[in-house]
Amino acid sequence: MHRNIAPAFLPEAAGALQAAGVTLKADEAGRSILAHAGVEAVEPATAEDWQTEYGALILAIRVVDSLEAAIEHINTFGSRHTDAIVTEDPAAAQVFLSRVDSAGVFHNCSTRFSDGFRYGFGAEVGISTQKLPPRGPVGLEGLVTYKYVLRGSGQIVATYGDDGGRTFTHRDV
Repeated sequence: MHRNIAPAFLPEAAGALQAAGVTLKADEAGRSILAHAGVEAVEPATAEDWQTEYGALILAIRVVDSLEAAIEHINTFGSRHTDAIVTEDPAAAQVFLSRVDSAGVFHNCSTRFSDGFRYGFGAEVGISTQKLPPRGPVGLEGLVTYKYVLRGSGQIVATYGDDGGRTFTHRDV
């Protein structure tokens, strides 16, 4: 989170996240901002937190001084799967979208859009964060790699089937 927005946004977001059962971890700057606002029960984030994908309701928060610092942090510690920026600044969004080294980079929309089924590929059978995953003899098509860029205005993703439409079906083939 950028330092300029953190004092106004972070306490409000932290309250909502904690009310939803999310465990928060933050760097010293983030903990200081939250403590000053009266938000408690925020654990200190460690270097390990920056490279851990929890698969649980845990959020590690780092306060950065610049867009460049955020991009450097993501490119150093991220999974290279999907990353998003929330900003009203189109120039900052463009820098983020072009410089973050991930398979999917999104502006103002949910990272839950990153899904093979949603991209129209049918059932997702795997995830690759490598730039050139093929092995053995490879033609031109096998050398092509993709980076998905989504631009939004706050869209979110419903859980598949919540609209009463299709559901996942599994069958032996």
